Amino acid sequence: MEIVSKIALISINETMVVQLVSFLLFVFIINRVMFRPLRSAIAERDRYMNRLQEEVAEAGRELENIGKEIRRSEKQVKNEAFQMQEALKSEGNQKAAEIFEAARIEIEQARMETSKAVTAQIAKAREGLEAESRILAKAIMEKVLERRLNR
Repeated sequence: MEIVSKIALISINETMVVQLVSFLLFVFIINRVMFRPLRSAIAERDRYMNRLQEEVAEAGRELENIGKEIRRSEKQVKNEAFQMQEALKSEGNQKAAEIFEAARIEIEQARMETSKAVTAQIAKAREGLEAESRILAKAIMEKVLERRLNR
């Protein structure tokens, strides 16, 4: 009797078929239980991330538009402020000119009044001086002539 034994690495028999069916059943179950939900979760996450990126991009565009609007408003307000400043400056210059003109007129009036008063005082002083000078001249002449004058 001779025992022939052959050891093969892979032998095709019913256990291989059972193992193949088990493997296919395992792949089907793991696909249903694990891979499909995992792929759907990944796809949902990708959609969520894409939506967030779109929202961020939209917010960035909105922020840029708001920034442009603010800069435009700021420029407009600055222009209005400069116009108001120029108007106030012009009004101030006009008021200053009016005040200077009023002061000039007042000074001119005061000068004229003072001039009239000085002229009146000078005239009054001349009258008094003339009368006094006549009296003095008469007194000097009387002393020089050593007699009394009737005039």
